Amino acid sequence: MGCFSCFDSREEETLNPEKENDDRKQGQSLASSNISRLSSGGEKLRSKSNVGSKKELPAPRDAPGPGVQIAAQTFTFRELAAATKNFRPECFIGEGGFGRVYKGRLESTGQVVAVKQLDRNGLQGNREFLVEVLMLSLLHHPNLVNLIGYCADGDQRLLVYEFMPLGSLEDHLHDLPPDKEPLDWNTRMKIAAGAAKGLEYLHDKANPPVIYRDFKSSNILLDEGFHPKLSDFGLAKLGPVGDKSHVSTRVMGTYGYCAPEYAMTGQLTVKSDVYSFGVVFLELITGRQAIDSTRPQGEQNLVTWARPLFNDRRKFSRLADPRLQGRYPMRGLYQALAVASMCIQEQAATRPLIGDVVTALSYLANHAYDPSTAGHGHRGSGEKEEKRVRDDRVARILRNEEGGGSGQKWDLEGFEKEDSPRETARLMNRDFDRERAVAEAKMWGENWREKRRQSTQGSSDGSNG
Repeated sequence: MGCFSCFDSREEETLNPEKENDDRKQGQSLASSNISRLSSGGEKLRSKSNVGSKKELPAPRDAPGPGVQIAAQTFTFRELAAATKNFRPECFIGEGGFGRVYKGRLESTGQVVAVKQLDRNGLQGNREFLVEVLMLSLLHHPNLVNLIGYCADGDQRLLVYEFMPLGSLEDHLHDLPPDKEPLDWNTRMKIAAGAAKGLEYLHDKANPPVIYRDFKSSNILLDEGFHPKLSDFGLAKLGPVGDKSHVSTRVMGTYGYCAPEYAMTGQLTVKSDVYSFGVVFLELITGRQAIDSTRPQGEQNLVTWARPLFNDRRKFSRLADPRLQGRYPMRGLYQALAVASMCIQEQAATRPLIGDVVTALSYLANHAYDPSTAGHGHRGSGEKEEKRVRDDRVARILRNEEGGGSGQKWDLEGFEKEDSPRETARLMNRDFDRERAVAEAKMWGENWREKRRQSTQGSSDGSNG
């Protein structure tokens, strides 16, 4: 699924002329810069991920100027043509909004790589090429794809990445061939947690924050062991700084994943990414596509179909991917759906911050499901494992609180209790009140922040005394 404007560009220009003009000016300024100057930077972007490090990096918002060297290598078109056997069809591995992707081997090092060749008639152009190079040169994390280099020979624009042998998440969720095994529950939770960590790095560790803006299953690539990495940063934007609450920009992204407030107003925040994450997480849980025109009316939009089912626990099992064949923990399904439901709230303010999502999904990913001891999918993997996970969970919560966290507090302790069959039946027959869940989540967050404020104030008073 390629990237495209959520609205027709001509219509968007009429709806938001000032945003359109600002974005076009920024694009023209960036694209008009000499691409050969990509090896240096101007304004500095500091990454908070390297504790104790004062390394400064150039921000991609301004045109590059003299400064810090960018790590990406430069390649000639001849080198990349040789690496891909002159872009032969047997080397072709996929296509997106940027252009065609080929598997290749660099003659100089023997390294296997993925080479993306810009389609000059495609949906993305020079600006997206520059943003991609700059962003991935400045930002480094185990859950972001590694950019090896680029080519800007004449009118040729190519990007060279580390090769991801398992393809994209989309490849493993949709249109599976009969001989391909569907992802199991544990792998799905592992992929969700890793992808969330990639977003957390962009939102919380990069300074200023980076808004990904095109989070979708086809942009999550999988390394050995189904280790997820975010790719395709051509639409990424630097987030708001200071007292600004959002960035105004032309509406870009992929239909079905765009947050409603961004699609309507062009106002972009990190919560826009959280909504898109919620859609992908629903894809992982349900096995359905974000938009599927082959399904009956009312089921074609995943979020529209799923939202009413969140209101009744008795219908939760309908949200599980049938290809799992019941091999999932029922309580784990409830927890996963609770996270997804919070992420796709229509009001951005009621969505959790990505740091809280990481906390919840790390718990789910570490609480491995063992079908051999699960007992019809309703139980975990033994008392010892439950105790180990619970202890780890408590330690993680304590560390999160000590570090300040990133927003509301998730109460997952209730999920750890083993219900009796009668209690389980009672819970399954009780309607799940989504609005109350939202209110409770907000209350947890407010209480937590108030305690932090009082604690900070008390420490300050004590030191002043």
